[in-house]
Amino acid sequence: MATIDTIIFDLGGVLIDHKPEYLYKNLFKNDLEKMDWFLKNVCTAAWNIEQDAGRTIAVANALKIAEYPEYKKEILAYYEQWEVMCKGPVAGTLEIFEAIKKDQKYKYYALTNFSTETWPTATKLFPFLNSFQGMVVSGEVKMRKPFDEIYHHLFEKYNINPKTAVFIDDSKPNIETALKLGLQGIHFQSPEQLAQDLKELGVTYKL
Repeated sequence: MATIDTIIFDLGGVLIDHKPEYLYKNLFKNDLEKMDWFLKNVCTAAWNIEQDAGRTIAVANALKIAEYPEYKKEILAYYEQWEVMCKGPVAGTLEIFEAIKKDQKYKYYALTNFSTETWPTATKLFPFLNSFQGMVVSGEVKMRKPFDEIYHHLFEKYNINPKTAVFIDDSKPNIETALKLGLQGIHFQSPEQLAQDLKELGVTYKL
């Protein structure tokens, strides 16, 4: 196994604790069954990811309101109150990221599916996002994970050798693409598991 010199982080679910449930639990007054139905049928992950790929929020809202006019208020809330979905940084992962930066032994980048319209809010809520050595934001480049092209774009933009890089993501399909393209991959489940997996890859840092 080649020595790792580059660490690539996903953001949502890895460094940012972001879940639509944090907003909709309140909007649906703790009716979890109704909330689950709404998120599985109305403001779905598949609908949201098209904004990450470059579709505007205005177009997304219009399409969904036309389909479910009775939920107009709740649909609009998805992006109007987007910051409520962000509970905070994932503390343990943020500690690892800050330690990697401090040690200065590795290059560190971000590869994220993110709407360009919510990205400015995210960088204000989470100032550490501005401290990566480089990043690729899907909405800005109009491509997204898990498709190959966004990974190749990252490699070319920052001259990354995938054989000496590790990619951390909470999405299994995103990790599967990374592995296919020659990256080491860590399917993130917890900061403790991440620390152990990095150690097994020979990645060291001081907390």
